[in-house]
Amino acid sequence: MRFEGKTVWITGASSGIGAALARAFLVLSGRRREALEALGGASLVLPFEATDSGALPAAVEAAWAWRGGVDILVNNAGISQRSLAIDTQPRVYERIIDVDLRAPIRLTQLNLPLMAARGAGHIVAISSVAGRLGPVLRTAYAAAKHGLIGYCDALRAEVETAYGIKVTTVLPGSVRTGVATNALQGDGSPRGTSDANIEAGMDPDECARRILDAVAAGTRELIVAEGAEAFAAALRVQDPERLFDMLAAEGKRLALARAEGRRPDPALVNRTLPDQ
Repeated sequence: MRFEGKTVWITGASSGIGAALARAFLVLSGRRREALEALGGASLVLPFEATDSGALPAAVEAAWAWRGGVDILVNNAGISQRSLAIDTQPRVYERIIDVDLRAPIRLTQLNLPLMAARGAGHIVAISSVAGRLGPVLRTAYAAAKHGLIGYCDALRAEVETAYGIKVTTVLPGSVRTGVATNALQGDGSPRGTSDANIEAGMDPDECARRILDAVAAGTRELIVAEGAEAFAAALRVQDPERLFDMLAAEGKRLALARAEGRRPDPALVNRTLPDQ
């Protein structure tokens, strides 16, 4: 009921956190029309590839025409990574930064003047705990998610008071989604297998509930993490040198495994470090 009468546009709504949010919200975007339509409800389905900048203006026009405007934009579409920087090809960096950083900026920039003209709106960006830290095997992902937080922090300063537009950044830890399975390896191919911490992670519906509460409250930043991941996020502020030492030790272990021709054990990597 907190969002009754509101039009909410969610990207990446066909699975994971986006699908969980879509069960409560309305305008859905993703690449797979069938998956979006299966969510049902009073929704407008706008399938498009997040990086297809040419398709965005028409999608924005359709979303705003549907019910006379977009009240809340949730930039959720994204892709993760599982590869050491030394083994990662440039195109992997380009792909992840395009999907996780450039695409949400493009879509936000198209909605921004329309929200400003109305004097109201809410931009929500799903970043990651990896956007606060520098976890191993995720140099491209961390770069994009750090960038998204920086963009939103600066945007909030410009539009919150001047135009009445709220900006909320969400930093999830491990959530039971396909993020690890779909993560890109160093050659750009999907990893194809999940991680132990993802499988034991937070239920997507619980994550969505916390996000909904934060949006309703106008929270500027929300960390949705538990256990070691929440601890690591706090350590980044309270004792960054200790965190850097922990991460460096893990990086050394992975480098030794690489030198010996062994594949890193993701269970060890994910035991103490954030994902999502």
